[in-house]
Amino acid sequence: MVDQLRTSTARNWIEIIAFASIVVADAMGLVPITQTLFLVPLIWILLRLRNERWSTIGFRRPESLKQAIVLGVLAGVLLELLAVFVTTPGISALFGVEPDYSELKGIQGNLTLLLVFLCFSWVIAAFGEEICFRGFLMKRLAQAFGENRPAWIASVLLSSILFGWGHTEQGVSGWVQEGLSGLWLGILFLATKRNLAVPIIAHGVSNTLAFVLIYLGRYPGLG
Repeated sequence: MVDQLRTSTARNWIEIIAFASIVVADAMGLVPITQTLFLVPLIWILLRLRNERWSTIGFRRPESLKQAIVLGVLAGVLLELLAVFVTTPGISALFGVEPDYSELKGIQGNLTLLLVFLCFSWVIAAFGEEICFRGFLMKRLAQAFGENRPAWIASVLLSSILFGWGHTEQGVSGWVQEGLSGLWLGILFLATKRNLAVPIIAHGVSNTLAFVLIYLGRYPGLG
């Protein structure tokens, strides 16, 4: 029994390290396009090797889809308003520099590019990143630490740090802000019985508001 537990824990850490390696490589500029395109296939392979379904990491239909949509929209709006008007200004003041979103400046006033980025954001960020960071990574971290209450607390903290590090192109303020956003999404994931529906919707709505503000030229850090 003890040997089996050790084997399972070691397997969890191997998967966590493999996951983190892709994030680190992305932060170093070694991953083309986006890390999510590499993380999702990795997760698919790892789940297959364990004969696990996507539902085991929270990607399943919620008990009430309507309730999940309403809660997700409200949480997404709140998350973005909090970031734009409270946490980002505070973090920027602390570090003396705003997050660097200059690579998104092309969206400003460009409706076609806005629509492209919105589609990309919902697929890659909302669905992809939530499956990767809140679903898979939090589950494996919690399992590695014993899958009890302290383990889930540790998992949301560590996954948020790694999530923030995956956005190093935004500078230190962006790194911290994205890590904080990851923390809120992780808490939301735990609060909704570890179901990804609400975090996915919240993430998508938050990003949608951000891109619309960028389009209107009213987002900090555009340069």
